[in-house]
Amino acid sequence: MSATQPKEQPKSDPVSNAQKDPDNWTTGDERMTGAQASYLKTLCEEAGCPERYDTELTKADASKMIDELQGETGRGQ
Repeated sequence: MSATQPKEQPKSDPVSNAQKDPDNWTTGDERMTGAQASYLKTLCEEAGCPERYDTELTKADASKMIDELQGETGRGQ
């Protein structure tokens, strides 16, 4: 059995598992990143629900909330 050869242009052929469900992230239970916190705060304000912003969210929960709020605000589409 031989290993597969890397593509000459690997970025043009994205890996099929590049997007994982946040529930399956190995670091999903860590605190959200600074970038997530900043973007989430902005999205909460734009969606008219600044009270939903929670500084204690995990990376996975922040990602899910970002996806939800992007749908509500039309961002990230």
